[in-house]
Amino acid sequence: MFYYWTQGLFTAIEPYNLFIIVIGSSLGIMAGAIPGISGTMALALAVPITYVMEPAAALLLLVALYASSVYAGSISGILFRTPGAPEGVAATLDGHAMAKKGLAGEALGVDIFSSVTGGLFGTAMLALIAPQLAKVALEFGPSEYFALAVLGLSVVSSFGTKNELKALISALVGLFVATVGIDKISGFNRFTFGTTTLLSGINFIPVIIGLFAVAEVLNRIKEMREMGGIRAKAKAKMPSLKVINRLKGLILRSSLIGTFIGILPGIGATTGAFVGLSEAVRWSKHPEKFGTGIPEGIAAPEAANNAACSGAMVPLLTLGIPGSAGTAIMLGAFLIHGLKPGPLLFMQQPTLVYTIFVGMFLANLSIIILAKMFIRYFSKVIELPYNILGPGIIIFCVVGTFAIRNNFGDIWIMIIFAIIGFFMEKYDYPLAPMILGVVLGPIAEENLRQAMIISGNKALVLVSSPLSATLIILSILSLFSPQLRQLWARRKGVKNSSPPH
Repeated sequence: MFYYWTQGLFTAIEPYNLFIIVIGSSLGIMAGAIPGISGTMALALAVPITYVMEPAAALLLLVALYASSVYAGSISGILFRTPGAPEGVAATLDGHAMAKKGLAGEALGVDIFSSVTGGLFGTAMLALIAPQLAKVALEFGPSEYFALAVLGLSVVSSFGTKNELKALISALVGLFVATVGIDKISGFNRFTFGTTTLLSGINFIPVIIGLFAVAEVLNRIKEMREMGGIRAKAKAKMPSLKVINRLKGLILRSSLIGTFIGILPGIGATTGAFVGLSEAVRWSKHPEKFGTGIPEGIAAPEAANNAACSGAMVPLLTLGIPGSAGTAIMLGAFLIHGLKPGPLLFMQQPTLVYTIFVGMFLANLSIIILAKMFIRYFSKVIELPYNILGPGIIIFCVVGTFAIRNNFGDIWIMIIFAIIGFFMEKYDYPLAPMILGVVLGPIAEENLRQAMIISGNKALVLVSSPLSATLIILSILSLFSPQLRQLWARRKGVKNSSPPH
């Protein structure tokens, strides 16, 4: 194995291949940061170019682009509240709140550090125990997937500590949105209202662009204020040792969660980010602070989604099964070059496999330098007066929304959710539970119905395995955790105030 690691290292650090990694990482950061140009789209555009390249260089270009684009989705979210990609939505909640406090540089620094750490952790797991991780992922059935989705949804009560009913309503609206479109099980149309735009469901991108970006512009126009403390001088400031020490446990936990979420086929980095965030809220002693602008709200989802990016490579390389949309595109690149991912790949092309491992390490490390350079110039946009910047953001949102499916209907969806987001913020309905419902709703519904069909509609199938039963129990405890904490505090208070005998 040491021999192949050495060969992979020497191949990856060849001047031409290093140049390819830098180019891939740079393009990935730009694609991820600019709303409407996601990493998946950039990968799809890059695959034909790799046809004329050597296999090692081609795959290094793609993995570098993939890893860096997953990180970069949060840059524009932190600065403008306009996530560049779905993976960056979770970090936008606290990241932009920090930026409005004048802490944009600190927020961007935490973003870089946690993303790189999560990416390196996920890559290490990929390189060291990929086959074992793939076997664990294959043990997940519909019941386990459903329980995992419910566990992620159960944290909504903690997102609404001021008003848990509003948080629950927000989550239910998100779950309703997830039901729109053709039912994958029965084939019936649901809530499509006779329009073809809704047949394939409500796309996640117009929803988040409307809820976050356009709604924010509407709020700023209403209040007629400037960027609330964000300044172009803000440069990414790497966190201090004190902050790193405070976040280290959370980043490790999120990296573990993200890696495991990544290896589950079809789940992806976006789900990893939200599950990482929900677990950070669940384990926090002060869950009410999330969403107000704290580093934990950035570190948790960003470590998780970048670890998930590496984790998604596990089923691709070991089983030939894509773990995400990005790795599905990379599967095509493998086939173009006459390579078939799977167990035999490690035997037939060991040097190439370890070159990919080293390339992912280098791509994650390159983010530290390239991201700081990109942010330095990208943040200059904030110098513009808001009467110019606001309409510019709207134009980007419209173009980015239309570019997803070339469908004008998506623009109307974006506008509708912008209005919904505007009034939700006006009446203090949290956005995070709604986004959780949109992201995790399809996973929960599809796997619930599959489990019921397989078992002949026996509800006990949902707790038939120790793993699914444990996840369901944890979900119930999590959902009622605010009430349990209040009950415990009251009992403790009564006990402490009772007179001694």
